[in-house]
Order: sequence, then C-alpha cells, then structure tokens
Amino acid sequence: MLAKIKRFFFKNSSTKQTIAKNTFWLSVSQFGGRLIRAIIIIYAARILGTAEYGVFSYAVTLAGFIGLFMDPGVNTVLMKETAKSSEENRRKTFSTTFAIKIALIFIGAGIIVFIGPYFSTLPGAKMLLPIAACILMFDTLREFFLSLLRGMERMEWDAGIFILTNIAVVILGLWFIIMSPTAAALGWGYALGTAIGSIAAIFVVWDYVKELFNRFSARLIVPILQSAWPFAITGALGLLFTNTDILIISWMKTASDVGIYSAAIRIIQVLYLVPGVIQLSTLPLFSRLANKDNEKFRSVLEQTVTTVFLASIPLAIGGVIVGTPLMSFIFGPAFAPGGLPFKLLAVTFIVDFPGAIIANAIFVYGHQKSLIITSALGGASNVLFDLLLIPRWGMTGSAVATLIAQTVSNGYLWYMMKKINYFTIIPHLKKIFAASVAMGIFSLLFVISGMNVLLNVAASVVVYVACLWVLREPILLQVWSLSGRKASS
Repeated sequence: MLAKIKRFFFKNSSTKQTIAKNTFWLSVSQFGGRLIRAIIIIYAARILGTAEYGVFSYAVTLAGFIGLFMDPGVNTVLMKETAKSSEENRRKTFSTTFAIKIALIFIGAGIIVFIGPYFSTLPGAKMLLPIAACILMFDTLREFFLSLLRGMERMEWDAGIFILTNIAVVILGLWFIIMSPTAAALGWGYALGTAIGSIAAIFVVWDYVKELFNRFSARLIVPILQSAWPFAITGALGLLFTNTDILIISWMKTASDVGIYSAAIRIIQVLYLVPGVIQLSTLPLFSRLANKDNEKFRSVLEQTVTTVFLASIPLAIGGVIVGTPLMSFIFGPAFAPGGLPFKLLAVTFIVDFPGAIIANAIFVYGHQKSLIITSALGGASNVLFDLLLIPRWGMTGSAVATLIAQTVSNGYLWYMMKKINYFTIIPHLKKIFAASVAMGIFSLLFVISGMNVLLNVAASVVVYVACLWVLREPILLQVWSLSGRKASS
C-alpha cells in the first residue's frame, strides 16, 4: 500500500496519473499555502482595521502593479521549454531566462522605490514601498525557480516550498505585528517570510543554479524574448483588472473603502487559484500535444474546461448566496459592506475559470498575439467602467466593471480558440448545472435557517458532490477511478 501511494504521489507513470498527481500537489501548494497565510491576513485585518489594512494592501498592490510590467512572461516560456526540451537545452534555457529575470527584477524594484511614490495618494503608503519591493523581488525569484520544477512536472517540490514560505510568513508576520500593530510591521514579516521561501527554492534547484554561468547562451536571449513579449503586454494589461480597481478606488474613495474591497478580493483571488492549479498541471501536456495530435488535444481541452466548470458554477452560485455573511465572519462586521462586491466578483468565476485554461491552449499553439488583444479588451474596458461606475457606486461599481471586462475578454478567448481547434463544452455541462442549482437551493435554505456560514459551505459541498454522484457525472467518476476503485451502479 505504501509503495502504491508513493508511486502515485511521487512518480509520473501515465498521462492521467501525472495530471492528477500534479493537480493534487499544486492544490496542496496553492490552497494549503493560502489557507496558512490567511491566518496572518485575517488577524492583521482585524487588528489594523479597515484604514490601516487598506494602506498595506494599497502599497503591495501598487508594487505588484508596477513590478509586473517588467515581467515579459519568462516563467511561462521556461515552463513550456522545460516540458519539451532535452536536458542540455533545458539548462541553457534556465540559465538564460534567469539572467533576463534578474535584470528585470532590479529594474522593477527600482521603479517601485523611486517612481512608486509619485503614484501614492494614501497617507503612510510611501514608507511601505521599499518593503513591498523586497516582497516582490523574493516572490518573483521563488516563482521563477518553481517554474522550472513545474515544467519538469515535479509539483511535489512546488508544494513543499510554497507551504514553507507561507508558514514563515505567518510566524514572522504574527511576531512583528504583535510587537508593533502597524502596516510596516506586517510588511517586514511578509518580506522575511518570502525571503526564506526563495532560499529554499534555490536549494532545491541548486544543480541548475550552480551552472548558471557555464550554460548561459546570449544567442537564446532574442528567441526567448520573441516568444515571451506577448506576455509582457498581456500581463501588463491583465493588471488592469482587480489591481487597478484598488488603485482607482484609492484615488476616488477612502482608505477604508480600499481595505474592505481588498478583503473581498483576497477571498476571490484564493478561489481564482482553482483554474491556476489546473492550468499549471496541464501546460506540459498541452505543450506536447499542440500541432502534433490535435484530436487528442481537443479531447484533453474539453475535459479540462469541463473540470473547471465543475468548480466555477457552484462557487459562483454559492458566493452569491453566502457573500455577505462570509465577509463578516472572516474579517469582522466592519467588512460587511464588502458583501455585495464579493457577490459580483464571485460571478466572474464562470467566465474566468475556463478562460485561464483556454489562454493556455492558445499559448501552446503559438497564438500569443491573441492574448494581447484579449488583455487589451479586458484591461481597457475595466478601466473605462471603473472610471464611470466607481464615482457613483464605489466598490460595487468596481466589481461590476470587473465582471463586464472579464466577460468581454474571455468571450474573445473562446472565439479565437474555436478558430484554432474547434471544441464544444455545453453538452458536457448539463449534470454539473443541475447539481449546482440543487446545491444553491439547499444553501439558500441553510441561510434562511440561520446556519453558521462555514457549516453552510461544508453542507453545500456535500450536497453538490452527492448530486454529481447520483447523476453519474463522468468527471467525478474519472477522479474516483484514479483511486483504483470502481463506482458502484
């Protein structure tokens, strides 16, 4: 039994098993790590209050907004090339992309520290920018090293490093904030925790790091940047979603509004990890199949998109039903006004989840320019509607703007992917939609009965899975079959 468990969780033996293994470890990494980090986020939000927490969120968001303009998709290119290249080419690609990444990190950090203050409008935020730059640098380095492991489909190491990072963030964050309950103290705890994660990642990939100078190839710089440049624009324009929401709210409203909206975004961004996990798990397989076996690619794409709908539809329905009590329960009554924005943002799961997978598919087919158009549509429309709606409706207007923008941009993604390799999804969703509606009815009844929100969420999950089982949903049965058991009739 132990040998079987070890083989399943630490070896790559088949396509389905590898995807399942990768998805498991990425889920442990992203969700487990975020849940651990949630300890410090919730504690800090309650201790600092809406205004001080808003200042911290603003500084970190501004740093990310400026810094990610400097990242031309090098991580994604490294993953793609690692998945399909020989060992020699893999090492050359790693060394060359690392040199590019280091240069961009220093440029980005410099912009945050020296230009960032000119974008700052909230009192007290400017002093946090150097700390935020450190967080950005360490996080960026760790994610770069993890991209190599993901391309090699060694997601178990990814999980260990990410969880270690978040444990360090929580311990150091709590220590610093207990000593001094300020946004700056929280920032230093974050920075030191992320530094520990970066050091751990370097240790794991040391065999590649020690050959950086020997394997570096200047001739690869131009091809790498040519492959990655669409991601520079895509990433930059993609930031015009929730990150820009926070910045524009800070310009037009108060620090409390920023804090409340940031709290809602925190929960939403954790749930956005669902398609991200599947996206990272399937990218190596997508890379191997694209333009080589289009029929199998179509089948894998349809199954993957159906799988994310398996999560996105019930999450959207449940988010609309329990949004306000969930915000109050997690962050306290002062954050209850974030309930309506949270509900609107939850609806974006229906378009955002499958969109992440389809963007992956477009990328491996070499149609990166389509991603630029997608991001331009989404980013521009998000800013436009933010400017139109925030002055009148505040946080709620910002959430509406995000919903409209994501619908527009992801609609274009679907259109382009169908032109590249036509696929169909709706016929696969009947049972998922039926189970989601049934779950929503029960969840609403639980709210009316006054059930605790966490018990409501747990009970709703049980109802949803039970409905899928009764309806014999194929995706659920396939997952069950990976355990080596057969579903009873």
